[in-house]
Amino acid sequence: MKKDWFVNWFNTSYYHILYKNRDQAEACRFIDNLCDYLEVPKQAQILDLACGKGRHSIHLAQKGFNATGLDLAEESILKAKENGIKGVYFDVHDMRKVYKENEFDYVFNLFTSFGYFENPNENIDVLKGVALNLKKKGVFVLDFLNATKVIKNLVAKESKTLDGIEFNLTRTYNGSTIIKDIQVIDNYKEYNYQESVSAFTLTDMEEMAHKAGLKIISTFGDYNLNPFDKANSDRLVLVMKASN
Repeated sequence: MKKDWFVNWFNTSYYHILYKNRDQAEACRFIDNLCDYLEVPKQAQILDLACGKGRHSIHLAQKGFNATGLDLAEESILKAKENGIKGVYFDVHDMRKVYKENEFDYVFNLFTSFGYFENPNENIDVLKGVALNLKKKGVFVLDFLNATKVIKNLVAKESKTLDGIEFNLTRTYNGSTIIKDIQVIDNYKEYNYQESVSAFTLTDMEEMAHKAGLKIISTFGDYNLNPFDKANSDRLVLVMKASN
């Protein structure tokens, strides 16, 4: 498994094609629910960490907030900037590093944009960076998969054709990591990529948050902010604050 699989995969056109049908309405509804629950004031500075093409950042800006979207994938940031929405700024940045210390009222890390790193300490580095990016009394929201349910319902093999390109997906769980191998066949040429996400549980998240100086204050199980249930919830949505 390549250490930085995401650098190669996220910068390809195939990544954007495979996930082009993501539910935009669901993403917007999740942002609306979060902002209502957190009572986010209009003057708030919000960081969308690992923003991809910026669908969450753009919706935040459209709601009147000051949003900054960061992603390591240059291609994603270029696409995000094409939207030309006022009130949002996009930049290329590695989330393992601090971006702007004591700058943001809220940091959002959404749609399983965590747990990518083979070295466990690098995942904690992300959380430490978040804590430093936040202003005093700032809030961090981490939206992760519910590993227990995902592993139980893992679809081993799946194929789909999008824009004339064939995608053959193979999913496995090795005891600690959920891996998706992606074979792409385009114009009779074959390309191979991989996604790899650590199967962190709520307990794992609590331990890492503690090491990073964060404390989990609320836990939800879906984008409607219903209670988290380990066996049945689709998501693991965590709201955190600095523990000091």
